[in-house]
Amino acid sequence: MTYSPILLKDGYKVGHKFQYPQGTTLVYSNLTPRKSRNADMNEIVFFGLQYFLKEYLIRQWNEEFFARPKDEVVKVYARRMDNYLGKDSISYQHIAALHDLGYLPLEIKALPEGSLVPMRVPVFTIKNTLPEFFWLTNMLETIMSAVLWKPATSATTAFDYLRTFTRYARETVGEDLSFVPWQGHDFSFRGMSGVEDAVMSGAGHLLSFTGTDTIPAIDFLERFYNADCEKELIGGSVPATEHSVMCMGTQDGEIETFERLVSVVYPAGIVSIVSDTWDFWQVITEFLPKLKKKILERNGKVVIRPDSGDPVRIIVGDPEAPVGSPEYKGAIECMWETFGGTITSKGYRLLDGHIGLIYGDSITTERQLAILEGLKAKGFASYNVILGIGSYTYEYVTRDTFGFAMKATYGEVNGVGREIFKSPKTDDGTKKSAKGLMQVYRDSATGKLALKDQCTWEQEGKGELKPVFKDGKLLVDWTLSEIRQRVKEQL
Repeated sequence: MTYSPILLKDGYKVGHKFQYPQGTTLVYSNLTPRKSRNADMNEIVFFGLQYFLKEYLIRQWNEEFFARPKDEVVKVYARRMDNYLGKDSISYQHIAALHDLGYLPLEIKALPEGSLVPMRVPVFTIKNTLPEFFWLTNMLETIMSAVLWKPATSATTAFDYLRTFTRYARETVGEDLSFVPWQGHDFSFRGMSGVEDAVMSGAGHLLSFTGTDTIPAIDFLERFYNADCEKELIGGSVPATEHSVMCMGTQDGEIETFERLVSVVYPAGIVSIVSDTWDFWQVITEFLPKLKKKILERNGKVVIRPDSGDPVRIIVGDPEAPVGSPEYKGAIECMWETFGGTITSKGYRLLDGHIGLIYGDSITTERQLAILEGLKAKGFASYNVILGIGSYTYEYVTRDTFGFAMKATYGEVNGVGREIFKSPKTDDGTKKSAKGLMQVYRDSATGKLALKDQCTWEQEGKGELKPVFKDGKLLVDWTLSEIRQRVKEQL
């Protein structure tokens, strides 16, 4: 379903055009992550604005507003408002005037996408470029907030996973980090709040990783971020079973299903097999030893996938289980006893390349850390596992996870500038806004981005925020490869 872009706003936005002081000619606003609810994550990865500009400010406004007859556009708006606020409760001349203009008179200045941005530092500013359209700036707050917080939040979460995987790879494997981009696999699609949510989040995941089951996230990055799957690896996966496949082979015939999968259906290459449909520990301790010869003869890897229970205890071992039992040892140690492997340059055990494990149920950053630390403590390298990152991670978040908010900090009335801000006495300081014009700069002491507010126009023009959109036109067009490189450099 498509909507008129002039209606994509909170209801209270309708009247704001008439509420600003008479003589208002400029509204200057920004989007800023104000506060992290995770003590270990105090910076966000900025991502998603280019999608918003191309899809919402350019395509939708051009096709659903400017390209339609003015009478039709105004009629649609008037009908909605007359039956929402009451007939003739507001005038519509400003809508007609915007249609006559033929473009959105706005300028947006932003940080490069993929930038690591501290809390309370704006990721972009927005202002009107024609005085009579001052009302446009904050009218867009609703849709900008609704669309932009999620891709940035998911990109930030993925980056946190990436940092942890990278750290443990360096500590337990060595200098070869080539497997790290495959260690975090996006399993979230089915648990997300609709397709747009899934693809925006999935694209954020792919800034840090290459493993994904969210196929349309690849299309998203090709369409909006100049990626090309024929020239670069955007995202990939491997053949994998589900419980219906294993169940259809019957419980009594489970080992035959395993054998058919590794010898007949996929005699080479990587195949992932869900292994807890009935008795995971039987698979680990009986089926795998019986299939060892066939697995080791394959030109490829068999990946075992547990899908229930406590991931830390299943992978690393359960100290409360009987000593010496498979549950006590954990899956990786049991698989090592069957298949063996090699010792990394850092002195840690790495399973034979024909066998591996992926776990994708209820993974969190806390469990990731516990798994990798637990394996390290037992002498196992981090490369022994892949973790499927699902909606338990990517959907249990809100706009308030990083406190994203768009606020006006400067305006002009009758040609005179006004530095404006909010600072509620009843708040803990989270909602206190910056004041006036803004410059984002890189602190020479820390190397991190920082904010200077109450700037002059000259200072505002010299910061790290660069024009990316002006008067209906896209000015910068980032590529996925550029953004990925920027993310990688910030590890």
